[in-house]
Amino acid sequence: MSLLFLPSSLCLFPSPFLNHPNLQSYDLSFYFSISIVVTASVKQRHRTKVKNTKQVLACANQNQFTQTITPKNKRSNAFIWRETIRDYVKNGLWEKALRLYYQMQRAGIEPDKLVYIYVINSCSSLSDLQAGMKIHEDIIASGFESDVFVGTALASMYAKCGSLDSARQVFERMPERNVVSWTAIIGGYLKHGYPHEALAFFNKMQVQGIQPNAITIINVIGACTDLLALEQGKQIHGYTIRSRLESNIVVSTGLVDFYTKCGNVKIAYKLFERMPEKNVVSWTAIIAGYAQNDMPHESLAIFSEMQVQGIKPNSFTIGSVLPACADFFALEHGKQIHCYAIRNGFESEVVVSTGLVDMYTKCGNVNIAHKLFERMPKQNVVSWTAIIAGYSQNGRPHEALSFFNEMQVRGIKPNSITIVSVLPACADLLALEQGKQIHGYAIRNGFDSDVVVVNGLINMYAKCGNINIAHKLFEKMPERDVVSWNAIIAAYSQNGCPHEALAFFSEMQTQGIKPNPYTMISVLPICVHLLVLEKGKQIHSYAIRREFVSHVVIVNGLVNMYAKCGNVNIAYKVFERMPQRDVVSWNAMIMAYGIHGHGEDALALLSQMQQTGAKPDHVTFTAILTACCHAGLVDQGWQYFECMKLDYGLAPKLEHYACLVDLLGRAGHLAEAYDIIKKMPLEPDVNVWGALLGACRIHCNIELAEEAAKHLFQLEPDHAGYYVLLSNIYAEAQRWEDVVKLRIMMKERGVKKPPGCSTVVVNREVHAFIAGDRTHPQSEKIYAMLETLYGQIKKAGYVPDTNLVLQDVEEETKENILCSHSEKLAITFGIINTKPCTPIHIMKNLRVCTDCHNATKFISKIVGREIIVRDGNRFHHFKDGLCSCRDYW
Repeated sequence: MSLLFLPSSLCLFPSPFLNHPNLQSYDLSFYFSISIVVTASVKQRHRTKVKNTKQVLACANQNQFTQTITPKNKRSNAFIWRETIRDYVKNGLWEKALRLYYQMQRAGIEPDKLVYIYVINSCSSLSDLQAGMKIHEDIIASGFESDVFVGTALASMYAKCGSLDSARQVFERMPERNVVSWTAIIGGYLKHGYPHEALAFFNKMQVQGIQPNAITIINVIGACTDLLALEQGKQIHGYTIRSRLESNIVVSTGLVDFYTKCGNVKIAYKLFERMPEKNVVSWTAIIAGYAQNDMPHESLAIFSEMQVQGIKPNSFTIGSVLPACADFFALEHGKQIHCYAIRNGFESEVVVSTGLVDMYTKCGNVNIAHKLFERMPKQNVVSWTAIIAGYSQNGRPHEALSFFNEMQVRGIKPNSITIVSVLPACADLLALEQGKQIHGYAIRNGFDSDVVVVNGLINMYAKCGNINIAHKLFEKMPERDVVSWNAIIAAYSQNGCPHEALAFFSEMQTQGIKPNPYTMISVLPICVHLLVLEKGKQIHSYAIRREFVSHVVIVNGLVNMYAKCGNVNIAYKVFERMPQRDVVSWNAMIMAYGIHGHGEDALALLSQMQQTGAKPDHVTFTAILTACCHAGLVDQGWQYFECMKLDYGLAPKLEHYACLVDLLGRAGHLAEAYDIIKKMPLEPDVNVWGALLGACRIHCNIELAEEAAKHLFQLEPDHAGYYVLLSNIYAEAQRWEDVVKLRIMMKERGVKKPPGCSTVVVNREVHAFIAGDRTHPQSEKIYAMLETLYGQIKKAGYVPDTNLVLQDVEEETKENILCSHSEKLAITFGIINTKPCTPIHIMKNLRVCTDCHNATKFISKIVGREIIVRDGNRFHHFKDGLCSCRDYW
């Protein structure tokens, strides 16, 4: 059965590929007209009138039609009226067809059912419901409503104009219904977003014994696609095979589209491969399918193969392949496709220009995207959303909000996707008030029931620090998807509530929601924050079972988690087993070696990275300079600082200068470090001056310390750490008057020193201690054990460094103060509550002091334990009386 041209009133298929121009070349007009045949004798009778008809049509175009037909030949010329109306409809001149119909009525010529079908189709094409209803009244008066073809045209018209109740009433009043009638009502419900009802009519159609045709199947496949009803779609597919409709190019293309949207790309590709004939729409469907399923490489490969096969891409193909370029960051491919679009005149089409804007922004080239957007002849809500999302995703939230405001000024109404795109800009700017206004807009327009919008709102409120509203939004959601759970987990994690975040992670699984890779990305940093290595290992096992370890970003997170939980060896094993690595993978492992003091290993890994052809970026050099800093590799650090400029063309950023100052300062080259600061092309920030102040603390350089502190007090007047560092430097130099002045300054400015806090995890519970803490339930045991340990390590050679107690008190008091430092309390608690020989993991919020560092070395030897301490700067692995930092930190 060959497909002919279906009138526009019945073209109700929702899938984008069905709107393609190539599909409109199929002539399906026989559905309404072929059954009312002009017989051979009638044709012969009117053959002599063809010349007259052409003349009449010419006159009609000049609005002289009624003058051409005289009263005595009106009835005999009904054929000419009908054929002229038909020609208008066929050529898309629907308004003229309706005007001619009204002239025909005024001329006293009675329309036949074909005329009614033509003018009803014109109303459908114009979406003119009022005109359609008026003609419907004429049809009722003429008695043609019961005709199956007229009734079908009416049902289709009402459906296309959005009056589904009227369409259903016409359909149900029809004494006889054929496959076209059923297809019209099914397509109508589908077109207006009622796929459930469309499938219900399809089931009724089968119950009544009406066999679906190709057009019916296309509509039903569209309904299954909208519902992601994979099983029901498979049954329809089975029917197409049995009825030999699968070979129909439009049906098979619809099935390809259905399977890709249901996430089953393998079946889609097999179906595509065995298609006896493929057109541009078929190729576009499979290209779009791969792009939509996060398989950009395959999408681009098929796009190339399509051209090799001699199939010329059209604007829909271009619009489908551009997201693949964006997801694959294939800017050069995208530029080539852009050139193709220009050469073929596609750039001005909204779908193509919007796709180009999206591609350029996702590839980081927002300026070109902006120029494209500005020269678009027509901008719709999708275009505005693309440019807003582009600025938001590229760290330019001010511009994103500016475009959002301009969009509304120009009368373009934001949709739910626009709201989702602009909310991250509010989050980045901490623009809570504007975020609340957008929330209000979402409520007024009914978007607050949209899961994606609520997820975006949770994220916005969380990043703006309003965790309570974020929680309330989550609790009120009638339906939550995995993204909702990810959002609330990230919300609590980002707001310093790691325990609550882990509780939500557990609750998520209890409720049967399976974590996805993004969940893993959110939870792994929590393990780092709490130093809960066992929980991290459980998540690693889960990732292996769910085959998430094929995701590079997940494995990068695991490398980072193991490294920051103190186990750099496992981190390297995970890194070594990666089937593929990106620059983030290399950076994570180099930084892991750096913070653990394995400078030489970090340098060796960089050489290995370069040999594989991976190109170091700014983060790579930050990691390398950090490694050199913690290992005291001054010459190598200088070399790599110069290398990033000369060999890789990377201009050093503030973080690189901070690392270099830290490297030189720690090694005692304070004058050289200060010279770097004075000559650097960027304005030094708190990290640069902070590195110099920290170095002055190590080497007791008061003059440079005061210079650094002066800048720090201007840049961050509320940061207590800088005051404390300078106060300690003064105290060590016995400059007590300056210490008092600093304390007065802190009091006047309302600056409070944060207490040193050390935590240890025992039996999956975090225990926190501050200096001199006696609030813990096991305080008596802790202090008793600590007194015993102190006696043992003193016998082994430990001497308390009382110079670190910057108070004018007796030596014995100074020793007691040192003895009750938070890390000593945490270590002692760990010894009491863990099995012998097991490692003890301690996390401290500040840099470990010299006395605690020395004492911990002795304790590790006395108790035969490995003690791993993560302080504010790096890791210290204490074992057998030694530290991995080699006393250089």
